[in-house]
Amino acid sequence: MAAKKSGKTLSLAAVLDLNEASALRDKLISMRGNAISIDASAVERVGTLSAQVLMAGAKTWDQDKLAFTFTKVSDAFHKTMQLIGVDIHHLLAKEIQP
Repeated sequence: MAAKKSGKTLSLAAVLDLNEASALRDKLISMRGNAISIDASAVERVGTLSAQVLMAGAKTWDQDKLAFTFTKVSDAFHKTMQLIGVDIHHLLAKEIQP
């Protein structure tokens, strides 16, 4: 599966709107080359552009053969991703999978 390298944690902002999407992209770029754990427990709202940035990150990490895992997700984050048609189940840490 994913190769193990020193992991980093990214805590997402409460509001992932258009303004946050650019900052999110920059944060992900700065973490490239490391396994990443994402804490989405504080997320209250997710815009589609931020969702796209996250999924592009997931694909990039997959191509780099590194872990890209959501270790905590808020109910709002999970429901919004489902509503817009993004399946994150395969990216959830085993401990939080339903």
